[in-house]
Amino acid sequence: MFACINLSLNFSGNGGYEEYSSSRAAGMNGNGPTKLVDPLEDPVPGVGTYEDFNTIDWVREKSKDRDRHREITNKSRQSTVALLHSVSDAFSGWLLMLLVGLMSGALAGGIDIAAHWLTDMKGGVCLIGFWFNHEHCCWTSNETTFQERDRCPQWQSWAELITGTSEGAFAYIVNYLMYIFWALLFSFLAVTLVRAFAPYACGSGIPEIKTILSGFIIRGYLGKWTLIIKTITLVLAVSSGLSLGKEGPLVHVACCCANILCHLFTKYRKNEAKRREVLSAAAAVGVSVAFGAPIGGVLFSLEEVSYYFPLKTLWRSFFAALVAAFTLRSINPFGNSRLVLFYVEFHAPWHLVELAPFILLGIFGGLWGALFIRANIAWCRRRKSTRLGHYPVIEVLVVAALTAVLAFPNSYTRMSGAELISELFNDCSLLDSSQLCGYKQVCSDRPAGKGLYTALWQLALALVFKMLITVITFGMKVPSGLFIPSMAIGAIAGRLLGVGMEQLAYYNHDWFIFKGWCSPGADCITPGLYAMVGAAACLGGVTRMTVSLVVIMFELTGGLEYIVPLMAATMTSKWVADAFGREGIYEAHIRLNGYPFLEPKEEFEHSSLTVDVMRPRRSDPALAVLTQEGMTVGEVEALVESTHYSGFPVVVSKESQRLVGFALRRDLLISIDNARKRQEGIVSASQVVFTEHAPSQAPDAPPPLRLRGIMDLSPFTVTDHTPMDITVDIFRKLGLRQCLVTHNGRLLGIITKKDILKHMAQIANRDPDSILFN
Repeated sequence: MFACINLSLNFSGNGGYEEYSSSRAAGMNGNGPTKLVDPLEDPVPGVGTYEDFNTIDWVREKSKDRDRHREITNKSRQSTVALLHSVSDAFSGWLLMLLVGLMSGALAGGIDIAAHWLTDMKGGVCLIGFWFNHEHCCWTSNETTFQERDRCPQWQSWAELITGTSEGAFAYIVNYLMYIFWALLFSFLAVTLVRAFAPYACGSGIPEIKTILSGFIIRGYLGKWTLIIKTITLVLAVSSGLSLGKEGPLVHVACCCANILCHLFTKYRKNEAKRREVLSAAAAVGVSVAFGAPIGGVLFSLEEVSYYFPLKTLWRSFFAALVAAFTLRSINPFGNSRLVLFYVEFHAPWHLVELAPFILLGIFGGLWGALFIRANIAWCRRRKSTRLGHYPVIEVLVVAALTAVLAFPNSYTRMSGAELISELFNDCSLLDSSQLCGYKQVCSDRPAGKGLYTALWQLALALVFKMLITVITFGMKVPSGLFIPSMAIGAIAGRLLGVGMEQLAYYNHDWFIFKGWCSPGADCITPGLYAMVGAAACLGGVTRMTVSLVVIMFELTGGLEYIVPLMAATMTSKWVADAFGREGIYEAHIRLNGYPFLEPKEEFEHSSLTVDVMRPRRSDPALAVLTQEGMTVGEVEALVESTHYSGFPVVVSKESQRLVGFALRRDLLISIDNARKRQEGIVSASQVVFTEHAPSQAPDAPPPLRLRGIMDLSPFTVTDHTPMDITVDIFRKLGLRQCLVTHNGRLLGIITKKDILKHMAQIANRDPDSILFN
């Protein structure tokens, strides 16, 4: 499951908002008779920061950044040093992008090389140096042939090393057992490291990153331990042969790099909204290095993961993705001097008639996507609610053993996902030794031979195996991506359909659908193209990506003239999958884990009003509020301790309920604690004042505590008759945590992001208590 830790804390209540600029202006004007500590005249450490599993205040963060920028600009006119500081501040974003691109590209290159080496180690070892993978080991050999290009004396299988022969039943059993041994060892190391050092390093990471980009805080999710463990265990998990990919986790790795590098720059370290702009660009970098698709990466970040994506972030994402792709190309992990993972060169153009089978592949991708999401979520829910979730190590070992035992006999399941896709995309030439090229003749007309029939049977079995095993693999306590397994399933289905079409055309040249464009002797149908279209359709069905997916696919393969078939299949797959449910796999996992994520693509169609959703309800106790004067420090502390709300509305008096502002719980506690330590005479009987001037007091009274500086003087309000669809739009577009509800200026109640999500869950007949966090 994606929620690597069962985060079952239950936060609720009045979230918190504070408009920084206006409250600062207000806080500066106080001139009461006593020397008072104002939290914004004399900043208190911790005020304006956030607790774990809470949502950030986008409006306050943006306002804080505008103030900072205005201050730097004003100072830059006064001296050369300040001007240089202003220039370096403007340049720091681009420098940060450069560092993120370099670091992510280097890590991705290392992961690719290490995963290739460990995957080959399951089959044998290189005698001239154990650190060479199979391909590099045989590069220098003069004894390879075209028919057996992967056989050379320098590379020996485990059977050859142990028994001295590579033929016979005993040698097969030795290789089989060694394959299972390495698969179990790698998966055991992966799950143990994740469990012991970084529980957040499991899963894909994309659902959590989507949630973090929408403003939620998960401390440690993008930390240095998560980065180190995810990098190591990703190599181990991919090498173990489990049905998972490294593409989703690479997005998590790139975001970890960005988060760590943000600490080098004050601008990004101290502002949560600015940091999320960098994380959006890092998501683009992740896809750029995963597929060698920089433009696809930028579009992926824009379409799939980002919540707030200004134009500046688009340019920076583009630059960072370019740097990362260049770094990866310099490392050259695939050894083919190409950036792309599956380079293809198809010789025959596609024909209009072929759009029908391409759309058929789209329908298959959509149906598979919808089925996979339902089955995987049901399995993950079972894992969460039963004893299965208590034994993650045993679960991973059982699935790894099952995968290895079933995968080894079939050459198409034994090879890694990337190799399988590469083989399926391949167009047969004269020198191909692959079973998929087992035609009676390869030049023009291609009647199927015995080798091809064997390959088709094996592929059909591989398809069923991959479909079933991916459902239970995705979401285990190891890093697991979904791109490669989904593409493999689609590529197998596409190749099977492509070969079927090819043979149909060969034996029925005179049919009207083939007449005129597929004459005898012509090589008119390319099965590899069908595999490519099928891969896009299945990935689209599972993730519901459209534009970014098509761009990733043509960058991935270099097949620019096949954009129309890819677009047709991807769009069909999205329509078909959407007919069974609007959620992609990532949104489904966000909902499963109860994260407070307002999906921007989801329409709110109910005709309810804010008064129906706000709290307190008729049966609830009255709303907990603070008065602008008249409450003591002791009373404020008692109110804060007796409730679990994140913030409190401030009103003129309990009788009038006229709204003045809003104060965050965390800021209240920090300010009171700080005043007790730093301001003389502050005791439980001291008055708490939210007004501009301290009221007159008896001569022997303790000095008052002025907290106007921490109050938001312009909280967002709606009236009790505002339609909920407008309120939901306000929450989405401004990234609000809560909104106050008034009637003729009097405070009636409050609506938080969590209340909206619970209301939407009720409308959709889902359990509203599944929303765990505020």
